[in-house]
Amino acid sequence: MRYEEKAKIAIVRVLVPVAVSISSPVLLIAGAPIRRRYLRYIYRDEAPLMLEKERGRVSIHWFVVTSSLFAWFCWPTESLVRLISRRG
Repeated sequence: MRYEEKAKIAIVRVLVPVAVSISSPVLLIAGAPIRRRYLRYIYRDEAPLMLEKERGRVSIHWFVVTSSLFAWFCWPTESLVRLISRRG
């Protein structure tokens, strides 16, 4: 979506936290693998850029990746995975 489309950006800023909140039970239980797989998908080699300043475009993925709520819901399983990997 283009930077100039202020209404769409405002709607996305509202809907991303709503979607993350709805999926919070899943993220609290299996957040680490989901987040890792999603970030791998976003940052793969042939993926389009999340922010294209020269074209004036921003991807929906940028709002998800920068969402502190998404990171917060994935935190319990991320810390559990780190704890298990240190002991194992």
